[in-house]
Amino acid sequence: MRSPLAMLVAIAVAVAALAFAVSRLVSLSGAAPRGLAADQASYLGVYEKGPPDTYAPVAAFTAMAAKQPNLVGYYGGWGEAFKTSFAQTVRDHGATTLLQWDPTDVPVAKIASGTYDGYLRSFASSVRAFGHPVVIGFGHEMNAYWYSWSYGHTEPAAFVAAWRHIVTLFRAAGATNVTWLWTLQADERGTGPIGSWWPGSKYVTWVGVDGYYFYPYEKFADVFGQTIAQVRMLTGAPVLLSETGVGPQAAPGAQAAKVTDLFNGMRHYGTLGLVYFDIVQNQGVYHQDWRLEDNASAEAAFRRGASAMSLARP
Repeated sequence: MRSPLAMLVAIAVAVAALAFAVSRLVSLSGAAPRGLAADQASYLGVYEKGPPDTYAPVAAFTAMAAKQPNLVGYYGGWGEAFKTSFAQTVRDHGATTLLQWDPTDVPVAKIASGTYDGYLRSFASSVRAFGHPVVIGFGHEMNAYWYSWSYGHTEPAAFVAAWRHIVTLFRAAGATNVTWLWTLQADERGTGPIGSWWPGSKYVTWVGVDGYYFYPYEKFADVFGQTIAQVRMLTGAPVLLSETGVGPQAAPGAQAAKVTDLFNGMRHYGTLGLVYFDIVQNQGVYHQDWRLEDNASAEAAFRRGASAMSLARP
């Protein structure tokens, strides 16, 4: 008899295939809204320390991967302006900017009530004037417990109201070049139920799932499987592995094997692709190096996975 997780995984894969087929039919019919393509395994992205102040680390990652990423991410704080110059540099390199826009220590209910509408209109105007596709996520990993806008700190209803308000305002301002990325933390101890944070399909273009390989025993299904299955019960929207990394593993060759598993799982589950977190994290006693550049076999595995991808053009 199949385990409950295996059954959820099978359902998730089937629904992903159906969602992909529908998206292709819509695309072929010419009825697709303005925005990015939604083909499976067509996005390779990266987060680096440095952007949006500099593109140089992305160029170094591109050399390592032997493939130009078509998504380049950065994290923006509330009150900051849209980084148009960086977005243009990203586009000049054949990629699309992915912004995770985080309301750190901002009362989310006030965003929903209109307190920050002047700022939002200015931001939307800049995005519209840029005139090219941009991926924007608001309050990423809201189902986790470690951010001011997230589980245990902000009521889900307030978050949903803020999300809907932002999307509605942007659309009213003519910023129709935004792909809206609703970004979850992959299930782990301490995360909350995802359904209560869902703004509704009218307000979400893609679903993002953030997850990492911390332990030697983990495979793709352990990291992402349960969350993707839950998402598929909620929506047929395309899923992007929106922040991921493979930590150093104890056994020789283990990190490379996990990288291969990441690419294989990305395809098997019918996701849009992955955004690699190529950064060293130092937060108090927490230290984790997600980079691949000091491991030749892991680099080679990443190059093999990337080379097999047919990337969408911005």
